[in-house]
Amino acid sequence: MKTIAILGAAVCAASLCAAAPAAAGNAWPDKPIRLLVGFAPGGPTDNVARILAESMSSGLGQPVVVENKAGAAGNIAAVALTQSPADGYTLLYNTSSIVIAPWVYKNPGFDPVKDFAPVGLTAAVPLVLATTASLPARTPKELVALLKKEPGKYNYASSGTGAIEHLTAAQLLGMVGAQATHVPYKGTAPAQVDLIAGATQFTTTTLNTVIAPVQKGSLRALAVTSRERSPVLPDVPTVSESLEPGFESLAWQGIVAPVGTPADVLEKLNAAINAALKSDAVAKKLQAQGTMALGGSVQDYRSYIKEELARWGDVVKQAGVQAQ
Repeated sequence: MKTIAILGAAVCAASLCAAAPAAAGNAWPDKPIRLLVGFAPGGPTDNVARILAESMSSGLGQPVVVENKAGAAGNIAAVALTQSPADGYTLLYNTSSIVIAPWVYKNPGFDPVKDFAPVGLTAAVPLVLATTASLPARTPKELVALLKKEPGKYNYASSGTGAIEHLTAAQLLGMVGAQATHVPYKGTAPAQVDLIAGATQFTTTTLNTVIAPVQKGSLRALAVTSRERSPVLPDVPTVSESLEPGFESLAWQGIVAPVGTPADVLEKLNAAINAALKSDAVAKKLQAQGTMALGGSVQDYRSYIKEELARWGDVVKQAGVQAQ
């Protein structure tokens, strides 16, 4: 996987966006824009979506209204997008689940390449290899040694079979030659409750969901899955530096529109995304929850989706996850 570049010179310039043909008319947008989110209100994905929606509303001159359609690991919202008009007024705030779903569901109801028009990559959240506080392992290598000493004794939690938490842990276990039993939950919250209680022993979960329990001492962070350390947990090493060189796994996010959405509309939306990500106010809010601002062009995101679709297909096969 290519390391994601932080927002920089690739940001779409306003002059470029203005030069695009006005296929949808110069008046676009002239009404509110719906931003579908496939997860519950108040969750980590919803929080980031709302931060960006507020800033994008100012840039576009119309409200960008978040609409939660939770369920099936984000698939319900993704399918809803495919059934929406390709006019730029209905968008999906997607996660990396759109490139994982085709590999873990026999019929997810959408094709991430054929059914979606990429708008822009927005953010990425590192995962954290975390253990219950009572586990004696205090480093990634100590955890691996523990798992190898008693294969199959220990359990790891995730928000569901085929979720990025599950696949990241399974991939890492395969790389280091260790065994543990996967325990899927219906969401991150119940998985974390049982982990804190000691019903499971470790997990790889998104940084923004684990900050509070780690700071309270109810969970122990052993490593982060980004290539560089997180400023939120600066004393926690990366998996790459402490266990498996080159390892990286990020829960990335972006915005897509229905296929067929006019190119000039996509460019205007892309410019609004990049402008929001460059805002100091947005940057501070994202940094506070361990989220990395990204950005880039429509074409950048199109290429990235294709790369990630292939990458996660390989991970799913290596992990032996069966299509549901």
